[in-house]
Amino acid sequence: MPEKSSKGLLAWAMYDWANSAYFVMIQTFVFAAYFAQSIAENETSGTALWGNMIGLAGFVIAISAPFLGSIADEGGRRKPWIAFFTTLCVIGCSMLWFAEPSSDFIWFALSMAFIATLGAELSFIFYNAMLPDLTTSLTIGKWSGWGWAMGYAGGLVCLIIGYFGFVEYGADVFGLDEGSLQNVRITFLFTGLWYAVFSLPMFFKTEDVPSKNKSMSVAVKDGMKELKNGIAMLKEEPNIWKFLLARLFYNDGLATIFAMGGVYAAGTFGFDTGQIFMFGIALNVTAGLGAFGFSWLDDISGSKNTIVWSLVGLIVPVVAVLFVEAEIWFWVWGLLLGIFVGPVQASSRTFMGRLAPQDKRNQMYGLFALSGKVTTFAGPIMVGWITLLMDNQRWGMSAILLLLVVGLALMIGVDEVKGTTREEVPIIQS
Repeated sequence: MPEKSSKGLLAWAMYDWANSAYFVMIQTFVFAAYFAQSIAENETSGTALWGNMIGLAGFVIAISAPFLGSIADEGGRRKPWIAFFTTLCVIGCSMLWFAEPSSDFIWFALSMAFIATLGAELSFIFYNAMLPDLTTSLTIGKWSGWGWAMGYAGGLVCLIIGYFGFVEYGADVFGLDEGSLQNVRITFLFTGLWYAVFSLPMFFKTEDVPSKNKSMSVAVKDGMKELKNGIAMLKEEPNIWKFLLARLFYNDGLATIFAMGGVYAAGTFGFDTGQIFMFGIALNVTAGLGAFGFSWLDDISGSKNTIVWSLVGLIVPVVAVLFVEAEIWFWVWGLLLGIFVGPVQASSRTFMGRLAPQDKRNQMYGLFALSGKVTTFAGPIMVGWITLLMDNQRWGMSAILLLLVVGLALMIGVDEVKGTTREEVPIIQS
């Protein structure tokens, strides 16, 4: 399959740049910490409420993703689905401007964050499924890594503008009221605008697969049939289900890091909003460098090897972050952890692209999303409840370590593959 134009691929990667704004500004760093510190009654209950919300969203995503992927396979096009879920996230993020620093806004804030989470996560099913049709087996790892690197670069720029443009100088430049934290809340509205604007290149420049000209009712009916067949097919594809099982655990660990990292920094190390912004900026630098630097390794040594070594690279800093007392060591180990986050995510996306039958990629990426979400409610909920029971965030965050270790052990048993179509996928025994 000839590679499509680099303009289309660059526009595709720009969607990572756009989508990352939600993850850095809402889920991981700024709004998560703002909710725990300024909206919830205290940081302990805030940690539990936030973890439960992320967990519930993960459960909804898990049960809907395979159905949506199968329906999209039967309908053909991916962009309409991406547009719908992008709009959902943009609305959810923007509405968080109205979440004032008061416990009266707990349920409003959680509801809007829930909507934004669904939009950001579900759009990625169809976005990820586009990649194998845009590139070849020789460069799919590179482009997947570059996409994640673009995401981290976008998150970095978004954090810089958010902090210096609004949090630090918003009162002086825009007359924002710091007493009601308008200088912080405006960053949530900014996040929605960022996502909307920078997603446009993908819609205008990146090729989509043709429509199959099926009505929605027919696509739904056929999609349900194909989902049943796809699940049955996994019995004949042990390498796919072994990979999905491994990812179920290690991605849950990653998702919990993203969901609870800002809350942990605020609660255990006393980070204020400015420090959380600075840590987020620095972390996006190391994560972007890791995703970019490891992108060639995927195509050279294989997706499985990249995932395995990156998981090892994650486990060591996670152990350290759980035990360090000094803030400087939290910075050191936290930034080192960031180097290995991008490669795990990028190579997992690549590996699914290599494994999936060409005509079932939306469906397989739906199952891919299922493996990434079916237990993501467990990680944050475990952290929240352990934190409540032990009255200690370190104990709660230790759940991440267990998830990563189990995921690594299972991933070692998965066979490596090459190629992006069924005809060019030799199995390489581990």
